[in-house]
Amino acid sequence: MASLQEQLMKAGLADEKKARAIRSEKRKQRKQQPKGAAQVNEAEERARKARQEQAERDRQLNLERQKEAEKKAIQAQIRQLIETNRLDRSRGETSYQFVDGKKIKKILVAEKMVDQLSRGRLAIVALGENYEVVPDKVARKIMERDEAAVISMHERKQDDAGEDDPYAGYEIPDDLMW
Repeated sequence: MASLQEQLMKAGLADEKKARAIRSEKRKQRKQQPKGAAQVNEAEERARKARQEQAERDRQLNLERQKEAEKKAIQAQIRQLIETNRLDRSRGETSYQFVDGKKIKKILVAEKMVDQLSRGRLAIVALGENYEVVPDKVARKIMERDEAAVISMHERKQDDAGEDDPYAGYEIPDDLMW
């Protein structure tokens, strides 16, 4: 089988003069390279570079997938904490107002919960579009994972005596609202 160069010469697309010039140029290039040095193949270099770029893209994609999976796991933990520790508000008669972003929201809670919410013993957290009331310890665990999930949580005061309240003996009128 004839070489490509010979086929081109027979077809009249190349002449003997050009073929000799190309052969001598290739021979000069081989002679100028030091002994033992492998010829750098341009196609191999491009393929190697493409493999490196593909590997970098794959690493970035895997990193994004890991972050997304981690975010989903955190959301699942938050959902589980809320669902297992939420307090029953089904018999709530008193409205409690709080700020969510720039809006004032209102939920119905029991009388006892209003006091505990204002003292920081309970907190309001968001579960999707709904709001739930959870103990402050659970709210702090949720805050460790995602601060945006805790909507309203008052800071406990050091002087909050709780059950040892010095004013516990004084009755508060039923019609007093503030």
